[in-house]
This record gives sequence, C-alpha cells and structure tokens, in this order.
Amino acid sequence: MSQNQTTIAILVTDGFEQCEFVDPKQALEEAGAKVLVVSPKDSQVQGVHHAEAGDKFGVDLTIEQAMEMDFDALVLPGGVMNPDALRVNEQALTFVKQFFTHERPVAAICHGPQILINAEVVKGRKLTSFQSVRKDLENAGANWVDQAVVVDGQLITSRNPKDLPEFCEKIVATMVKQPSPQVA
Repeated sequence: MSQNQTTIAILVTDGFEQCEFVDPKQALEEAGAKVLVVSPKDSQVQGVHHAEAGDKFGVDLTIEQAMEMDFDALVLPGGVMNPDALRVNEQALTFVKQFFTHERPVAAICHGPQILINAEVVKGRKLTSFQSVRKDLENAGANWVDQAVVVDGQLITSRNPKDLPEFCEKIVATMVKQPSPQVA
C-alpha cells in the first residue's frame, strides 16, 4: 500500500459487464486512486455489453503476480461469464479471501457476489446482487436485500448497472484515502 495514494485492484477475466468495470474504475481514478487490473489472463481481457462483445482492456498484473497486501481495496465487476470463471479459480478465491482476512474494503456488483460465495465469505452478511443470484447467496447463508447499495462492514454490494451511480459514490467514499491536511 502506498502512503499517499490508494491502490485498488479490479479482478476480472473475459466476459465482465463493461460498464461495471469502466464506471467504478473511472470514478476511483478521478478521486485520486491508482486502479490496477488483475486477472488470470496475462495481456488483455474482453468486456461485454450484456451478450454482445465489448472492448478489450489491458491487464496490469496476473493473479499470480498480485499480492493482496499491495492493495487497499478490491472491486469485483459482474457479467455472467466473468464471475463464473473466477469463482472456480483457486488463486482468485485466495486473493479475494485475503481482503476479508485483513478487513480491507471489497465491492461487488451484479453477478460479482458469486465469487464471494465460493470464497466462503458471505455467511451471516447482509448484501445484494443481481436478482438471479439471490437464492445462491441465501443458500450460502447471506441475508439478501433488494437495495441499490448495501454496506456490511468492509463489504459493499450493488444489484445491477442501473445502480452504478450510487455504487460508485459509495466505493469512492469508502475506498479512497483522503489526503492529510498539511500542517504549516
């Protein structure tokens, strides 16, 4: 972690919902954070706009290279394919679990909480997700609620792209370190 700048990981692989990646990344960077793309892939990842192919984005670190201790927070975008692939990747699950072990902020939107189920960090927590993930979360012991943004300790969750304005506002307020006032 840097002393002066917040460093945030966005964990993705091919098939992430592009707006759930771009909007939070942009909001965090505009607030002064350094945002790095972490992925099991080593060069580029493919976004989607629902079922249609989106843009490709560069990867900053592979999951093998990334160390949780180098980050202040973690963002997990949704999409259908992205969390489905990450939730069975042991290195990705270990990376996610470490943020919970060290009580660092984690934000997940839409289908992103599926990764949290396999990381075994949802039991007893209050959270939200895309409607189709509700039963999976409840079966894993989570208290699912239908709200735009839900905060439970260091965990921030949101339902879908329509909630991105509130989600981005909350993650910026929670994750980005504010500069210390200068003493004259």
